[in-house]
Amino acid sequence: MVSEETKPKSQRNEECIINCLPGDLIEQIFLRLPVRNLLRCVGVCKQWHKIIRDPQFVSSHLQDAPNCALLFFPQESISGKPYPADAIMIDESWAQSSCAVPVIGPDDFLCGSCNGLLCLYTKTSTIKIANLATGEYLHLEKPVKNVSGDHFLFYSFGCHPLSKQYKITHFLGDCVEGLPRAHKNTRFSVIQVYTLGDEKWREIRTPEALSLNCLKTSGAINVDGIMYWLTEDILASWQHAVMTFDLNEESFARIELPASIPEDCADGGPRQYWVREIDRKLCIATAQTRRDRPREIFGKLQIWTLDNKAEQRWSQKYSIQYSPDYIPGPNLVHGDKIILQSCNYNLYSRELLGDKMAKLLDFCPRKPGNMQSYICVKSLVRLDVYKKAGIVRRSKQREGWELKKWKVWKQELSKTEKMWSDTYQDEHDGTACAHRNGIAINALLPRILDGEIRQEIGMKISQIFPNFPDQQSRPLRRLNCVALKQDRENLLARMKNWNSITKATRQAAGIIMSMMSSAVEAQVKTFGLIYSCFSSLL
Repeated sequence: MVSEETKPKSQRNEECIINCLPGDLIEQIFLRLPVRNLLRCVGVCKQWHKIIRDPQFVSSHLQDAPNCALLFFPQESISGKPYPADAIMIDESWAQSSCAVPVIGPDDFLCGSCNGLLCLYTKTSTIKIANLATGEYLHLEKPVKNVSGDHFLFYSFGCHPLSKQYKITHFLGDCVEGLPRAHKNTRFSVIQVYTLGDEKWREIRTPEALSLNCLKTSGAINVDGIMYWLTEDILASWQHAVMTFDLNEESFARIELPASIPEDCADGGPRQYWVREIDRKLCIATAQTRRDRPREIFGKLQIWTLDNKAEQRWSQKYSIQYSPDYIPGPNLVHGDKIILQSCNYNLYSRELLGDKMAKLLDFCPRKPGNMQSYICVKSLVRLDVYKKAGIVRRSKQREGWELKKWKVWKQELSKTEKMWSDTYQDEHDGTACAHRNGIAINALLPRILDGEIRQEIGMKISQIFPNFPDQQSRPLRRLNCVALKQDRENLLARMKNWNSITKATRQAAGIIMSMMSSAVEAQVKTFGLIYSCFSSLL
């Protein structure tokens, strides 16, 4: 009989029980598996590869993919020390990830998320599109090179559900006559659009010159293939209006904000407005800001939802009396809770329909107000189908973690790992030494003639064996900023614990040796007296 190990792989696949099932049933099983498991299954056999890579399967799996919140911290310098871009994932049960997101480089800025794909702005000449789950990515040439004042907030990314086309948009600041395009430009009349797979960017003129500063302050969102952002309108009740851009028809429209004017507090500063998305609906969040700190919220936070786009009908969805200092975006709600950020470096979740509030994490030393939050999914959407497009670029220079600026940061990570390794080795050596000492002491115990002392020493032997915590395997992937900070705190606590335990075991060993020495001395004296008595008799 031919053994299972000697059978050809193709024969073992054919005899696999699951492959005996109907193809439709196998597909239904796969639809219930997370992406990380499907990525393992795709290389098992040709049948599984065909099912999982089928575009229809990818689309069906995407529809039921669970949402997770992605908290993004941009690269920034704090007290002269550079901190890399980082991200934390929070799943449906509000469990936080510990590992960094590999596709996010240390200098990347997040400017969009759609169907498991991230749009990342780089400081080089490219925009990066990356699959959050598979790690696949593309570098695309920016529409305009070396534009002074170009900003990641001027880019957006989305997909229209009808055309299934992914598009990147760029708000291009107007030129001031006689001056180059610069960050002081306050208006734009052109949106540059790139469709994944196309050969070049296209320019689409806006109906009128629109506010670039307003866009940068309030943000832009993509909901079901429509991009929304705020523009100034002095004659409107809120002195703002919503502009829309349909990614399929590539047409503009305007939506008026509610007629009722929010009441302002005399102690507060200017009122601010933000475009946000909640439950796949356009929302406007508004609150007064502080007079002395214009980025911080003062007083009540109101959230309005667009209930009917055709009728331009709004309703006030939520009113949060005890508001935070900052609200992240473009997605500020995960499940039934809102994500709030305070100036004391803490991030909270709060029930939308209640007052219960819980601390999520401490993001110190990251600067308050810089964090972004996106609702993401993990998907199998492939990018290799777009890699032959004319503007796809391969990086020709050192970038990311290879840059000299991150050498010290990488050295600190290596130092932390070395300290963990040394601590584990010290614990191992301490345990081995205690074991050897225990064997030696037990070998000497029978020479102690005093039964009570021998019993007391036997009871103390257990105290010389150190009780170190179990040694956990170190993560293979780089930790995110919050997990890394906790890991370093755990390391310091473990080293302190090692010192305390080692000191206690040494003291116990010293006491035992002293007891044994005293017992031996007593025995010697006893034998001496006995010898003297016998000598006098003789």
